[in-house]
This record gives sequence, C-alpha cells and structure tokens, in this order.
Amino acid sequence: MPTYKLTYFKHWGRGGVLRLLFAADGIEFEDVRIEREQWPELKPKTPMGQIPILEVDGTMICQRRAIGRLIAKEAGLAGKTPLEEARADMIVDGLADLEGKIVDFFIEQDEKRKQEKIKEFAEKTLPTFLVTYEKLASSGGHFVGNALTWADVDFFAMMFFLKDHLPSDPLQGYVNLNKVRDNVSSHPGIAGWLEKEGASQ
Repeated sequence: MPTYKLTYFKHWGRGGVLRLLFAADGIEFEDVRIEREQWPELKPKTPMGQIPILEVDGTMICQRRAIGRLIAKEAGLAGKTPLEEARADMIVDGLADLEGKIVDFFIEQDEKRKQEKIKEFAEKTLPTFLVTYEKLASSGGHFVGNALTWADVDFFAMMFFLKDHLPSDPLQGYVNLNKVRDNVSSHPGIAGWLEKEGASQ
C-alpha cells in the first residue's frame, strides 16, 4: 500500500473532497493542514505553485481533480468500466465549471459587490446548473451506475461548501440531488469522518 501525504489549508476549499475520498475507503493518509502564512515558503516547492498537493511514496502531484481521480481509483470509486469512468469525469468537469463562478464571488474584496455576485449566483447561475444535474442524477441518488463514485462525493463536497455561503439550502426541491447528498453523507466512512471533524450537513 502506498503512503499518502495530502497538504492543503485548514479550511474546506479544494481539499475537502480529497479528505472525503480517502475516508470513504478508509485509506490512511497524512493530513497536513497549513496556515496561510506558511504558503509563501511552500509555494516554490510545489510542481505548479498551487495546492492541494499529494505526495505518493514521496512523489508529488498537484491539481485537485488529478489527485481526486487517483484516490478514487485506489478506493474503487472511479467507475466500474471505462465508460463509467468517463461519465464520472464528465460530472466532475462540469462541477469545475461551476467552481470557477464560485471563486469569482469568493475572492471579491468589495463587500457590496460580493453580495451582488452571491445573489446573482444563488438566483440565476446555480439553479440553471442544478436543473441539469438533477436530470443527470438517478432516482436512486447516483450520477454513475447504482453505486457511489467520486462524482457523487465531489458534488456533495461542493454543496457542503456552498451551504455556508448562500442564504438557503441550494438543494431544496431537487429530489434526486438530495438523494445524492444523503447517499454520500450516510456512507459509513464519510459519515465517520464528518463526525470526527465536527462537520455537519
């Protein structure tokens, strides 16, 4: 079994889903959480000047989705066939498109402008996205086949992040997407990790 060392900031951000993927299959990893002031010293030592980074037996890789795909394959969450793997990647890549819009309001320095961006995101951008994803999710609450994949976990992680930044639950009224969220949050490994971390839905 390889040794894993994940390095990211203390907050949820882009590292949350990776911690959940490790937890889903009970894969042991070193969870290094750095302070913001430590980042300038670490940055030049990373492959692309960004985190999260994952060291696998001492070899370092970056890019959240590349790391997530690697963990998912190790945990049996990447999909059962090449086509299922591609569909999981499709869901995750679509989430990446949404993430770019989230970053736009998250890094906004002007508070009034930030609230305007959040309002537009919550009322226009996100609902359009969720209508599409509601159709992509099965009635059983999975994006791929009939079992948990990293696509489900990645969706859960993004909604988990958003709940602290939007005025109301973004999934209200979305039956299939609520089932996706429930399937992930009730998974024994993930539920145990969330409880240990003091995180809740």
